[in-house]
Amino acid sequence: MKAEVVAMDAEHLDMEAIQKAGKILKEGGLVAFPTETVYGLGGNALDPKASMKIYAAKGRPSDNPLIVHIADIDDLAKITTEIPKGARILAEKYWPGPLTMILPKADIVPKETTGGLDSVAVRFPSDRIAQELIKAAGGFVAAPSANTSGRPSPTMAEHVEEDLGDAIEMIIDGGQVGIGLESTIVDFTEDAPVVLRPGYISLEMLKDTLGDVRMDRGLLITDSSVHPKAPGMKYRHYAPKADLSIVEGPQDEVIACINRLTREAASTGLKTGIIATDETKDQYAYGLVLSIGSREEEETIAHHLYGVLRDFDEAQVNVIYSEAFYTPRMGQAIMNRLLKAAGHKIIKTQEEEK
Repeated sequence: MKAEVVAMDAEHLDMEAIQKAGKILKEGGLVAFPTETVYGLGGNALDPKASMKIYAAKGRPSDNPLIVHIADIDDLAKITTEIPKGARILAEKYWPGPLTMILPKADIVPKETTGGLDSVAVRFPSDRIAQELIKAAGGFVAAPSANTSGRPSPTMAEHVEEDLGDAIEMIIDGGQVGIGLESTIVDFTEDAPVVLRPGYISLEMLKDTLGDVRMDRGLLITDSSVHPKAPGMKYRHYAPKADLSIVEGPQDEVIACINRLTREAASTGLKTGIIATDETKDQYAYGLVLSIGSREEEETIAHHLYGVLRDFDEAQVNVIYSEAFYTPRMGQAIMNRLLKAAGHKIIKTQEEEK
C-alpha cells in the first residue's frame, strides 16, 4: 500500500479530499494530517481496531495512550464522565489550541484507544484542515504524532511519507506546521492539575490561569527509570539515528568544548553534527553545523528542532553535539524533547575541564 498524498492549505481547503479522508477514517483506515503542533496519524478514536492499526503502523506499544482530537467543544462531554471546573477554564482560554487534557473517560471510548486506562486524553486543535477532517470523520479522531515510534516527530508531510508512506491510506500535506512541538498535556485525574508534557502553553501560563498546577515528577528527574505518565512520553522518543549529547555551561565554554569534541571525533573518522543557533553557528570549526533558530526568538528553536534532527539523519552523521536551550518561555518544552532525544546524555563543561 502506498499512501495517497493530497496537498492543500488552510486558505484553500480541498473539501472533496477531506470528505474522502473522513470516509477512510470512518471505515477504519488511517490518515495523516497537519495540526498546529506536529503531523498526526489519525484513526477513528471509537473503533478499537483502528486504534490497534495506529499502534501497528507506528511500531508503538499498545499501552501508550492515544490523544483523541475533537472539533466541537460540546463533544468533550460525550467522551468523558466528568469535566472539572479547572478543565473548563483551560478549554475556554486555550481551545482550540496546543493543549491536551486528561479526564475520566466515558464507556464509548475503547480502552484500546486509552492504552488500557480509565482516562482519556483530549485535544481541540486550531488547524483548520485538522478541524474539517475531524468533522468529516465523525467527530473523534485518535492521533499520535505521524512518525514511527522513537523517531523525531514530523513537522512536514515529507517526514510522514518517509516513515509511514507504505503503512497508511492517505497523507494530507498542509505544508510545514506552525509550532513544531507536541501539545502541552495537563492531567485532571489527580487531586491537583499535573503537567505531564510541557509544550507551547507553559507551566507559568497554566499557573497564571488556574493557580495550583504541578509538574509530573517524571519530567523533573533525569533518571530514565522514572517514567512520565503522558501519552507519547513513556518510551524513548524523538531520537535521531546518530548518538546525541547535550553540552551545558557558559556559552563560550560550550563552543570550546564542542569544537574540541568534534575535532577529536573527526580525527577518528566519525562524521559529526552540531546543533547551534543563528548567534553561534559561525563559531564552530568542525563538522556539519546546523542552526536551530535564534535565542532571541525561541519559537524558532521549537519550530526547527525535529527538522534539524531529521536533517542530520539524512546527512548520515555518526555523532551530534547540541547546545542547551534553557530559553525563558519554551525552554522547558524544548529541553524536554532534546533530553529525550539524547537519552539524557549531558556533558557539563565544568566537569570536562576537571
